[in-house]
Amino acid sequence: MNSREFFQKIKQKQSFLCIGLDSDPSKIPEHLFSSGDPVFNFNKQIIEATHKYAVAYKPNIAFYESQGVKGWTSLQKTLNYIREIDPELFVIADAKRGDIGNTSRMYAKAFFETMDFDAVTVAPYMGKDSVQPFLMYEGKWVILLALTSNAGADDFQFLEEKNTSERLFERVLKKGREWGDQDNLMFVAGATRAEMLADIRKIIPDHFLLVPGVGAQGGSLEEVAKFGMNNQCGLLVNSSRGIIFADKGKEFAQKAAFKAQEIQVEMAELLKGKGLL
Repeated sequence: MNSREFFQKIKQKQSFLCIGLDSDPSKIPEHLFSSGDPVFNFNKQIIEATHKYAVAYKPNIAFYESQGVKGWTSLQKTLNYIREIDPELFVIADAKRGDIGNTSRMYAKAFFETMDFDAVTVAPYMGKDSVQPFLMYEGKWVILLALTSNAGADDFQFLEEKNTSERLFERVLKKGREWGDQDNLMFVAGATRAEMLADIRKIIPDHFLLVPGVGAQGGSLEEVAKFGMNNQCGLLVNSSRGIIFADKGKEFAQKAAFKAQEIQVEMAELLKGKGLL
């Protein structure tokens, strides 16, 4: 899926919602533990209830690999089910990998060949040779960490170079755009720093941004659209806990669908306001 096709999908669904499958076993409704694979059962019901409101899903790999072999099995079953229910859904492995070339090559093989994800989040700290192996796969995407939504982002991401006053996250954006293009490279930009999206757009006006932090982390969807939306939308906004853990009872999936629909309706209005629908 290239950026033009992605935009067409956004217009078709009137949504740029990505649902994060941060499926923490300690937060899954208790009645699901009578099934053989409670994590997959939870994900399956969430996906079934919400897929018509979303264009993407983003399993956070930590919640699966922490469970060992059974977690990886739940993850593969989840990916298979997403492909079954709608093959056009965009699926991101939120793995935040980043290592030397040969190791990155194996990470890329794991997520793009063995498991067939559409995209993977990658840390840029080790430079081009740690990112390049992921960019070798036609039709796949790298989502490069640039400006994150956590408080600790201030430790490094806003450090300025002495001579240019260029902040580190801006350096990541400028170098990153040299490695890939608008059809295989996105950047992470946190919703809790929505006003910074205006500065980001000065550097990468046409790339898609994956924007976490809307919902439970307090980010404003309206602010994200105001500062970050471009003429092809250019946004993939993620909500995880605010949707999937909206309720812990037996109607958890229906409550998740309600929350997802609420966000989708707001997104449709924002797209119309920008003249994109």
